[in-house]
Parts: sequence; C-alpha cells; structure tokens
Amino acid sequence: MPSLDKFDIAILRILQEDARATNVEIAERVNLSPSPCLRRIRNLEKSGVLRGYRADIDRKQVGLGLTVFVEIKVARHSQENALSQQESLMVIPEVVSCFMISGSADFLAEVVVADLAAYETLLTETLLALPGVADIRSNFAIRTIKTGGALKLPEPR
Repeated sequence: MPSLDKFDIAILRILQEDARATNVEIAERVNLSPSPCLRRIRNLEKSGVLRGYRADIDRKQVGLGLTVFVEIKVARHSQENALSQQESLMVIPEVVSCFMISGSADFLAEVVVADLAAYETLLTETLLALPGVADIRSNFAIRTIKTGGALKLPEPR
C-alpha cells in the first residue's frame, strides 16, 4: 500500500466528491501548483489507489427499477469452485457488485434489472445455471437509502 500524505488524501476526497474536477481546480483546493498535483493524480492511478472515474447514473431513470441482493451458496467448498464462481459472476452484466462473504452464503451479488420478470429470467437462465450452485436466496431492495457513498479516508500519516 502506498504511503498517502495529506495532499494525496485531499486529492482523493475532492475526486470522490467531483470526479470531473479539473486538475487546476484540484490543485487550487489542495494548495499545490497544477504540475505536482497532476503528477500525484497520475501516481495514485498508477499505484491502483485511484481505480477509475464513473458516472453516477440514476437506475430508475434508465429503466432499471429493481435491485436484488443475491446470496449464492456453492455445493462444495474448494479453491477451484470459488474461482469458477467468481469468473462466472464477473461476466454477468446485471451483477454490478459481488463479494465473497462468510456466513450462510458464499457470495453476495448486487443485481440490477428492469423488473421482476427480468430478474426471474436472469435467475432461471443464468444464476441457477452457474457451476456448483447449491442454493440461491434473493433479497429485494424496497428503497435505496444510500448508494455509492464516498469512502471515509484515513487521516494522513
């Protein structure tokens, strides 16, 4: 993990707030000149701390009104089964985030689809056909309270 100083943390906070901020705007806000600021941003990107920039899209506005949290349990625990499951889940476009978890399930996938009919199709034709699936439990989001929140970054060292 790269050592992040107060300038790096400040830059990350600004980019979480507004990823479209220009280098000049960021430099002014963190009290650096544009050249060193841009160098820091490039270093954050190169090191993998800053993984990318995304648009925050209103799901309902684009016709994706149903979010489902899907718990997936695999039949036999092995590194091979876990890797196979991970690779399969990575290529399903409706899966917007996925975690290997502990507890009653092995994976938790956040699935975004248009409606219940679309989820039923995804469930029956794709998710239940995944290799080694023993059980699937679906939890439907009723209302979004918070999504894509900014990370609480550590204080600089």
